[in-house]
Amino acid sequence: MSLTARTAFPPHPEGQALHAEWTKFRTVAGPAWLLAGIVTLTVAVAVVAASAARCQSATCGIDPATVSFTGIYPAQAVVAVAGVLAIGNENSTGMIKLSLTAMPRRLTWLLAKATVLTAPVLTASALAVAGAALAGRLILPGHGFTPAHGYASLTSATDLRAAAGAVLYLTLIALLSLGLAAAVRDSAAAIGLVLGVLYLFPLAAAVVSNPALARHLDQIGPLPAGLDAQATIGVHSLPLTPWQASASWPSGPPAPSSSAHWS
Repeated sequence: MSLTARTAFPPHPEGQALHAEWTKFRTVAGPAWLLAGIVTLTVAVAVVAASAARCQSATCGIDPATVSFTGIYPAQAVVAVAGVLAIGNENSTGMIKLSLTAMPRRLTWLLAKATVLTAPVLTASALAVAGAALAGRLILPGHGFTPAHGYASLTSATDLRAAAGAVLYLTLIALLSLGLAAAVRDSAAAIGLVLGVLYLFPLAAAVVSNPALARHLDQIGPLPAGLDAQATIGVHSLPLTPWQASASWPSGPPAPSSSAHWS
């Protein structure tokens, strides 16, 4: 066999990379449990939050979408772990060298991994948000969230926008986690970094005494932006409007700058 034949790329590298990554994803038990955890945690917290919420008058000022999607707070941590482990498991076991030997095009490999991660996370997020919205729809009207208190509908276009924003937010958190794991190349460090990025900004904004600085911190962090995108009332007083928040989200994992990054 000639050197050219040995070093030639496969005829359909994208399809082969997708097939290989999907095979790895579905044959490992961990991702399935994490995806189930996203759905269970989001819906369970939604039930608790909706059961505890009360609106006694038209001026209660409680956002029903925010109540229903309270489970996004803890569920995003599970999503972050799923995104990190999508590549972190291969780093920790050394299997990444075999993956990159089989698929020398690093960017093709990374995009295939991102695609395989996106599909199940998007599906789990949609199920989680739908379950949380259903819990809110069934519980909140009995706790004062009625037309008499200014809540004409819990399934309006604004509520649907909030639900779509929640699904997109969780999916992008998974891609952000994947990108950071690819850059850091250590699962524990990547998980800590992602959780710090998610929770540090709102915690810092809560403790600073300067309102202007607190508002800027809320505008920077992905978690406040994600929560702002889910708001359905009082949107003009938020650090970011829902559409501004959506535009500020991460666009996906960073690509490797060279093939030597994972060598």
